[in-house]
Amino acid sequence: MKKTFQFVCMKIQHFFHHLATIFRFALNDLKKRYAGSLGGFLWAYVQPLVTILVFYFVFELGFKNPPVEGIPFILWLVPAYIAWTYANDAVSQSSNVLYEYSYLVKKVKFKIHILPTIKVAVALIIHTFFIVFAFVLYAAYRQPFHIMWFQVFYYTFALTMLLVGISWLVSSLSVFWKDVAQIVNVILQIGFWMAPVFWDPDTLNPKAVFILKFNPFFYIIQGYRECFIGNIGFWEHCYQSIYFWCFTVILFAVGAIVFKKLSKHYPDLL
Repeated sequence: MKKTFQFVCMKIQHFFHHLATIFRFALNDLKKRYAGSLGGFLWAYVQPLVTILVFYFVFELGFKNPPVEGIPFILWLVPAYIAWTYANDAVSQSSNVLYEYSYLVKKVKFKIHILPTIKVAVALIIHTFFIVFAFVLYAAYRQPFHIMWFQVFYYTFALTMLLVGISWLVSSLSVFWKDVAQIVNVILQIGFWMAPVFWDPDTLNPKAVFILKFNPFFYIIQGYRECFIGNIGFWEHCYQSIYFWCFTVILFAVGAIVFKKLSKHYPDLL
């Protein structure tokens, strides 16, 4: 147990120590992904923006959805949607990262454990823009500013740490089973509806909500929304916060250990 704790602490230290390298790779990855297109990496922002615009026209203007929790539907939706988009992009892209960077995996001296985190960093760069977009959108709707809006950065950090653990686990397993990437996409599709992105927990049976809260993304999605709506602090969800961080630390440890244990086989399989 002690050795595992020390190992996790070391991995966390390494993660922050290599942040500059990770983000340098992430920027290159973002440029490479859209190389040759006229819009370049701007296309990374276009699809989510168009999706939000479609939601606005369909639900706000078309179906004329009534306000949720006293605010326009689009304002209720956007914080949750951008959080899920960040998670979806990071997990789906990390599943094939070792294949994409196989030439680096075969270099003995390269710290290959940073490769999955590159995809998380790419998604984070895009996500940062949409956090700013959410601030602007709420200001455009003349919602009263509250200091709790900045709490969104706490949830971003929490989600990032969760995604790092998932990225290590998914990327390492995909080397041995190519079906992992497809399974991950299916799980993400189901996960979208298991998290409160398009539904309000207050409208469900309390017993169902209690079960759904075991999904760590419930804490994140609802947290993003509560930053802007209701101005609720994360400390007001004491037990749920403790559960989330225990789950995240365990998953971080499992992901790091599995990645390290399997890493000796990567050069032969890629």
